[in-house]
Amino acid sequence: MGVVILLVMAAGVALMLTRKLPTAFALVLLAVAIAFLAGAPFTGKNSVLDTVLQEGAPALAATMIAIILGSWLGKLLDETGIAGTLVRKIVEFGGDRPTVVALGVLAVSALVGTVTGSAPAAMLAGIIGIPAMIAVGVPKVTAAGTVLMGIAVGIPFELPLWQFFSTALELPIPTVRGFMVKLFPFALAAALAFVLVETRRRGTEHAWSLKSVDSPGSSDSSGAKPRSRREELGDAPWYALLAPAVPLVLALGFELAIIPSLLAGVLYALVTTTRPGGMNKRLLRTLYGGFEVAAPPLVLFIAIGILLAAVKLPGAVDALEPLVKAVSPHNPVVFVLVFTLLVPLCLYRGPLNVFGLGAGIAGVLIATGIYPAVAVLGMATSYNQVFGVADPTSTQTVWSAQYAGVSPQQVMVRTLPYVWAIALGGLCVTAATYL
Repeated sequence: MGVVILLVMAAGVALMLTRKLPTAFALVLLAVAIAFLAGAPFTGKNSVLDTVLQEGAPALAATMIAIILGSWLGKLLDETGIAGTLVRKIVEFGGDRPTVVALGVLAVSALVGTVTGSAPAAMLAGIIGIPAMIAVGVPKVTAAGTVLMGIAVGIPFELPLWQFFSTALELPIPTVRGFMVKLFPFALAAALAFVLVETRRRGTEHAWSLKSVDSPGSSDSSGAKPRSRREELGDAPWYALLAPAVPLVLALGFELAIIPSLLAGVLYALVTTTRPGGMNKRLLRTLYGGFEVAAPPLVLFIAIGILLAAVKLPGAVDALEPLVKAVSPHNPVVFVLVFTLLVPLCLYRGPLNVFGLGAGIAGVLIATGIYPAVAVLGMATSYNQVFGVADPTSTQTVWSAQYAGVSPQQVMVRTLPYVWAIALGGLCVTAATYL
C-alpha cells in the first residue's frame, strides 16, 4: 500500500506541475486519496471527514492569523509611503553608482521581507527599486534578482513563516527561531555575492527605466503655496521608517509572541503616519486590503493542514515508514550530498516544495521517526530559500521578472547558483547539529 500512496503522490505532483489543478485543490484531493488508501473510515476517529478535513483545515490557524497580520502591515507600509520612502532614500544616497543603489534596494527588500513574503514584498521594494536600478545601469535580470535575493535575506526573520514551521512541524517557536538565525548568514552572504558579482560581471546596461523614480509635481499656476518635497513624493516621517523593524525587534530581541509583535508593528505604522481623525478609515481599509493579499496563502495553508492530517494517520505512517526509511540517508555527509543534489525538486511546485507536497513529505519524515523534527525543519527551511527566489512559478519571481521586463526563467538561471549555496549551508548546519 505504501507504493500505491507514493504513486498517488507522484500523480498529485504531475497535476500541479502541468497546472491541471491549482496547488491547493490538488493537495486536498491528494489528502483524501491518501486517507482512503490508508484505510481510514469515513467518519469517527482517524477518519476522512472528522480527522483529515474537519481537524486538518484549521490546523494552521495560528499561521493564517500571522499571514493576515503580516499582509495588513504590508498594506500599511504601502499606503502610508513607508516602503516607498525607504527605497527613495536609498536611491538618493546611491546616486548614479549601480552597485550602491543595488545594495540599498537589497537592504530594503530584506527589511520588507521580514514583514510579508511573496509578491507583496517584491512589490513594496521593487515598484520603485527595480526602475531605479535599471535607470543607473543595473541589468534587468540583475535588478529583478536583487529584489528577490533581498527577500531571501529577510525570509529567515519572516514571523509568519516562524509560525508556520512551528505549527506544521510541532516545534516550539524558540527552536524555529534558533535555526533561522543560523540560516541567516548564508542568505546574507549569498545575496551580497549576487549583487557584487552580477553588477560587475554583466557591466552597466543603460536602458529606459519602467517609471520615474521621482515624480515631483509641477508648479501650481493658481498661485497656491507649493507643497513640501515630502508632501510631493509622499515621504513618510523618518521615525515611521522603523515600522518594518518593530515586529522583528519584539520577536527576536524581546522574544515576544509572534501575533502581538505583528500587531505592534501595525499600530506603530498607523500612529506614526496617520492623524487621529483618519485612523479608523485607514485601519479598516488596509485590513480589508490585507485580506485580499492574504487570500491565496490562506487557501494554501488550509490545504496543507488537511494534507498533514492525512499523512499522519496511523495507516499512512505504517504503510510509508519502511519505504521512506529505506531511502533516507542517515550518515551526515551522505545526507548533505543527497539533499543538496535534490534541491531542484523544490522548483516548479516540485515534491520538495514546502508549500506543496513537500509539507506532506516533511510530515511523513517526522511521523515515521526517520529524522527528528528539528532536522526536518533544517531541510524545509533550506529548500524554502531556493523556492522563494528561483522558482519560476512563485508569485514574487513572476512579478519581479515581468516588472523588470525579463522572463522568470532568466531570473531562475541567474539566481539559482546563489540560493543553491544557501541550501547547502543550511543542510550542512542541519547535519552537523541534529544528525
